[in-house]
Amino acid sequence: MRFIVMVKANKDSEAGILPTQEMLAEMGKFNDELVKAGVMLAGEGLQDSSKGARITYSGNKRTVRDGPFTETKELVAGFWIWQVKNKAEAIEWAKRIPFQEGEVEIRQVFEEEDFGKEFTPELREQERRQRAAIQQHKQRARK
Repeated sequence: MRFIVMVKANKDSEAGILPTQEMLAEMGKFNDELVKAGVMLAGEGLQDSSKGARITYSGNKRTVRDGPFTETKELVAGFWIWQVKNKAEAIEWAKRIPFQEGEVEIRQVFEEEDFGKEFTPELREQERRQRAAIQQHKQRARK
């Protein structure tokens, strides 16, 4: 099972205050443990919301609002994507995140089988092609 672990924003992350060298080292050590255990698939920090935008959809209308956004508790400051056996294992890993304060949210990522018969063989093949193309783009970008 894959889970996304979303790190909630706070007043410091929204003010653009970067982590200290000590905090970065602690997080790097934790990420090494995740990688070594085969859990971590991806993980990134996000810039503050003043550098972002929100798009609202209503029928054919699109409304774009530039950041910053006022409700800090609703914002995400970073994320991991983890591959684990179940939610309990994701929670156990999350308990080890070296935060002094903060909050994370854990959400399971949909897998093909979760969509049932609505996810036809044609749609499954389309998704496989997309994933293969993404991998090719990543490999080209590394060169």
